[in-house]
Amino acid sequence: MLKGAVHDQPTTVSKTAADLKARKRRRERAANLAAYLVLGVIAVIMLYPFYWTFITSLEPTGNIYQAKLLPSGVSLKNYVEVLTGTTVPFWRLILNSLIICTAGVSLTVTLAALAAYPLAKMRFPGRDLIFYAILVLMVLPNEAGLIVNYITTIKLGLLQQTSPVLDAVRQYAAVVLPGIASIVGLFLLRQAYLGVPIELIEAARIDGARELTIWRRIMLPLALPTIVAFSILEFVAYWNSFLWARIMLPDKNLMPLSAGLLELSGTFSTNSRAVMAGAVITVLPILVIFAFGQKYFMKGLEGAVKG
Repeated sequence: MLKGAVHDQPTTVSKTAADLKARKRRRERAANLAAYLVLGVIAVIMLYPFYWTFITSLEPTGNIYQAKLLPSGVSLKNYVEVLTGTTVPFWRLILNSLIICTAGVSLTVTLAALAAYPLAKMRFPGRDLIFYAILVLMVLPNEAGLIVNYITTIKLGLLQQTSPVLDAVRQYAAVVLPGIASIVGLFLLRQAYLGVPIELIEAARIDGARELTIWRRIMLPLALPTIVAFSILEFVAYWNSFLWARIMLPDKNLMPLSAGLLELSGTFSTNSRAVMAGAVITVLPILVIFAFGQKYFMKGLEGAVKG
């Protein structure tokens, strides 16, 4: 009897362990299913407004304020109206957005990359105090600086009217310059720089490299994923420039796309479907940028957080 009981004990233990593993797998499946259901609901809530905008832009007629899953009809006349520029100079707005995005992203990324280096790898009194004092400014909303930026822009003479070419350059600068000092970019790049081994920098200094050379040849290549991620964020921000551009630019032909599409809404009548078509076209470049830069975007933010 004792011998049989001894032989049955391992079998019982094995069955108990197998049951525990099975229960654990079932709990994990249930938890994963619940998580996917919640994420699915959140995804539907977030994506439906864009889907509704898209199907409404395809409708020739109908009630635009009604919730729907399919369009009442399909027509491309709203897109034709936007692209042909019958109401707004669409292609000029595209050019304006590209100029503003190129200048804005280049200046913002360069300034943040330069400013983050001494705050991460150079030692001087008050370094951390300066960094945390800059971070405190993140609690202020962007609207808090509108009046100050407006007065500064006027004092700099960026809205003067002298010649068409100089006026365009100054008005582009009026849109770009107030946003080139990015606290978020400074934080991300500083965190990325902190992940660079100090031994590389010390070795370069021993070899006689100057700080600017170290920044250009060591820090920038190693922080490239974070720089790409920050560039994508800034591209989206400048591409969607609306409020500041509407406030500052006296010439409507120099407005970026997001701000210029408001001209589709007239004083006495509004072609809401054309506005929807313009909104869809505006979003497309952002989707393309994220589709091609998603790998670098996630890797860059992950590196910044780890740093």
